[in-house]
Amino acid sequence: MRLSLIWQEATTGLRRNVSMVISVILVTFISLTFVGTAVLLQMQIGQMKNYWYDRAQVAIYLCTADSLTETCTAGAATDDQKASITGQLEGETLAPFVEEFYFEDHQLAYDNFQKQFAGNDLASLVAPEQLNETYWVNLKDPSQSEVLVEAFSSTAGVEEVTDQRQYLDAIFQVLNVASYTAIGIAGLMLIAAVLLIATTIRLSAYSRRKEIGIMRLVGASNRFIQTPFILEGVFSAVIGSILAGGAVIGIVHYFIAGYLAPRMPFVSFVDISDAFIVVPVLILLGMILAALSANFAIKRYLKI
Repeated sequence: MRLSLIWQEATTGLRRNVSMVISVILVTFISLTFVGTAVLLQMQIGQMKNYWYDRAQVAIYLCTADSLTETCTAGAATDDQKASITGQLEGETLAPFVEEFYFEDHQLAYDNFQKQFAGNDLASLVAPEQLNETYWVNLKDPSQSEVLVEAFSSTAGVEEVTDQRQYLDAIFQVLNVASYTAIGIAGLMLIAAVLLIATTIRLSAYSRRKEIGIMRLVGASNRFIQTPFILEGVFSAVIGSILAGGAVIGIVHYFIAGYLAPRMPFVSFVDISDAFIVVPVLILLGMILAALSANFAIKRYLKI
């Protein structure tokens, strides 16, 4: 098989269908940029889960004088009830699960509330005794928080036991929806890219139908005839894939590392190294889709 002749045929097809080639490049670029963004978002969700789940605490809220739950019928939690809770946390049953805990009394809860809502009219309406005293518990394994929930949910003097991971789950669900939306849009755009590549190849083959007929008469193999058309599709898709990879790196460098990371130092963001992992995947995906769609289109046209 003469490679120079195959390459000459491929470049001829690209020159004859410049507008269609540009369309393929743009559609591939947009679709794979969505794919790369979705992959990065999933990587970001994974990093945030690993970071925040390990730091999630279980909050044991004690009864106040205004609490209405069944475990608070006697009013605010007494010193004996607090001592009992402390004893349970330090006891043989729960100690293997507890890494550390600390107690937040009314005054400390009030001080934290004032800091959190500084400048808000709500801050002036709250008195220290209205805020729950709380045991904040760090677990050795945050996934075992149900042990503490079961241990204290029915304990006298305890109004509520809350696992902070339930709030994180709600945030991650929103991020997952955004990721799946990006994947859905990327999927539609990839379908459009595949159809466009197939159409481009069939038009290119039709414009060279006389040359193809001559090739068949002189005994050219099917592979020799197909290869230039497949190269046309792959070439266009590779350019679009490279542009998509550049866009993904640009998003990470300028938006995430340059804008978000300095403003949110407490969040572990994806970085350039993660982007460089995604880029080869995008290029490979673009090449595979282009090769398959071009091969299918030319086989259908040549009826082989």
